[in-house]
Amino acid sequence: MTVTTRFAPSPTGFLHIGGARTALFCWLYARRHGGRFVLRIEDTDLERSTPEAINAILEGLSWLGLDYDEGPLYQTHRFERYRAVIDRMLEEGTAYRCYCSKERLEGLRADQQARKEKPRYDGRCRELTEPPADAEGQPVIRFRQPHEGHTVVNDRVKGKVIFDNAELDDLIIARGDGTPTYNFVVVVDDMDMEITHVIRGDDHLNNSARQSNILRALAVEPPVYAHVPMILDEAGKKLSKRTGAASVTDYRDAGYLPEAVINYLVRLGWAHGDQEVFTLDEMIEYFDIADINHSASSLNPSKLDWLNQHYMKTLPPAHVARHLAGHLGALGIDPGAEGAPDIEAIVEAQAERSKTLVEMAENSRFFYEMPARYDEKAARKHLAGAGPILEALVGALEALEHWRAEDIHQAVVGVAEEHELKMGKVAQPLRVAVSGGPVSPPIDATLVLLGRQTTLARINRAAEWAAAQDGA
Repeated sequence: MTVTTRFAPSPTGFLHIGGARTALFCWLYARRHGGRFVLRIEDTDLERSTPEAINAILEGLSWLGLDYDEGPLYQTHRFERYRAVIDRMLEEGTAYRCYCSKERLEGLRADQQARKEKPRYDGRCRELTEPPADAEGQPVIRFRQPHEGHTVVNDRVKGKVIFDNAELDDLIIARGDGTPTYNFVVVVDDMDMEITHVIRGDDHLNNSARQSNILRALAVEPPVYAHVPMILDEAGKKLSKRTGAASVTDYRDAGYLPEAVINYLVRLGWAHGDQEVFTLDEMIEYFDIADINHSASSLNPSKLDWLNQHYMKTLPPAHVARHLAGHLGALGIDPGAEGAPDIEAIVEAQAERSKTLVEMAENSRFFYEMPARYDEKAARKHLAGAGPILEALVGALEALEHWRAEDIHQAVVGVAEEHELKMGKVAQPLRVAVSGGPVSPPIDATLVLLGRQTTLARINRAAEWAAAQDGA
């Protein structure tokens, strides 16, 4: 048996964090077992499905690196197949035509609710051999659900779940206009695509009994089910747009690396001992659906920040730089412009000081453009009265034969010793002069990245500012 999993989103919105985790779990399980991962787009909701949502799903999966072996497969391209299966079920007697009007069904439901009974179809048309006299319009097609005994789902996360068949409705599998319904098309797709393991959110648990029974009616053994608990917000409540139900691309735009998001997602409901950081190969090696937690997981943004910084520091700078470039571009900066500092060196210099790529890009703006103004507090503390120190720094740095970190460091030390000052009393005015603020990478590394000409121009500008303040 080839393990085959599927991710089957409905393209009615973006790929949110819960969907992305489901896709990851399906992908990891297939990869661990050398199997197939299928992407299926469940787009039968014609009114709500949009091309933009489909593109957002594909873009999100691509950014996360979750490649699929088959797909994307679209349910709207398979209507002929669904009709053929319905015809077969009608012929075999596992489905039947229901002629009940909307008004009758609404009245039936109201009566059942008044008696505090679970609303369900009463089977009026279940044994009909021809349309009733009051039939109007086209009939729907219902599945002939077994009403005796129990349906057992051996769920790999929830354990054995037992459903009383008497409580299961004869659900509609095709509407009066012939369009198939969700629970039916899912079954046909899983059958045709030879899906062996269905990993999905536990809001689908109740569907598993109905879908299992339809599969058995088609003489197919149901797949292994694994229903994953939901993800909650920080307060332990259901996710909303306001409390973390963001799209995957929102995480990308907020400056997170895909490796950090993948690592974060896998730990939302799954664990391997106390390990927190996993390579992709480790995830594939260790992941098992039997190890998925039985209870819901909560978002922890601070952990995502920690993971993101870890990956910014440990991944190859060239890889991080490719992602950083887009965030610099969003600030109107071209990191490939002539004379611009090496972006990989920027990554190495800034990784310790940034939690996200957005933060890194903003903190690195001064490497690419002259700061429009000085941080007011930093300038007042470090530049005011620092004119003589800045002028001495210009002289010492201009005299350097080589523009290297070690030579720059010695020049700054020399100015401090000459003026009998602690290193910080020289380095901080220099830092504010070149960066506009009190924080930057080590000053020698900062000046190397800026280059000799830019550095000297900025120090001279700061010296003029300091002189103007002294004159005032």
